[in-house]
Amino acid sequence: MSGWVAIAGLGPGDEALVTPEVRAALDAATDVVGYIPYVARVAPRDGLTLHASDNRVELDRAAHALEMAAAGKRVVVVSSGDPGVFAMASAVFEALEAGPEIWRALDIRVLPGITAMLAAAAKAGAPLGHDFCAINLSDNLKPWALIEKRLRLAAEADFAMAFYNPRSKSRPEGFARALEVLRDACADARPVLFARAVSTPQEDLCIVPLTEARPEMADMRTMVIIGSSLTRVIDTPRGPVLYTPRSA
Repeated sequence: MSGWVAIAGLGPGDEALVTPEVRAALDAATDVVGYIPYVARVAPRDGLTLHASDNRVELDRAAHALEMAAAGKRVVVVSSGDPGVFAMASAVFEALEAGPEIWRALDIRVLPGITAMLAAAAKAGAPLGHDFCAINLSDNLKPWALIEKRLRLAAEADFAMAFYNPRSKSRPEGFARALEVLRDACADARPVLFARAVSTPQEDLCIVPLTEARPEMADMRTMVIIGSSLTRVIDTPRGPVLYTPRSA
């Protein structure tokens, strides 16, 4: 088959953080598929068709990309951050598994990107310097009971934690419940990083103790990182530095 699919991560927002590999795939593409705001980050040009769609149709979007590639198109499926982290790579492979056998012969590549989690951690220092986990706090695709179980177990294991999709307008109560679970499970004042719109002009970072963390400090553009019991804050003239030692 002459068509191919590249599942690409556009990074956290700053165009300087888009990898050369991803730029090359976009330059070679005939079609770009993705969620509306992510497709909007791709510059239009002759010979390129942009296919933007809603965030709740991931499998339909993935199947569309595979169909176009099977027809000979060069398709880039875009996500923000890294496509393998709560993004489109898994949706494409789910569609591939359920789809026609011919799709399995396609050239399908996953092109990594810089995640919001890693960009936020780098801006703050090194809060993920030791063992950590990432948890998506959205209950759109899994029940709240499972989220709460994972939060408690991660706190019991003393992981640093990075939270995606902490608080939306449609479910503002979820993050409040998550903070209650963490305060109960951790029972200390470990530092929490609220990193909003990292690498964009709207970037804002705030570090507070867990005891002072409030739900309204986060929205869907915020990456929340809660330290382990070992995580430290260093005061410097340029602002606080957040890090977790590599020794346990």
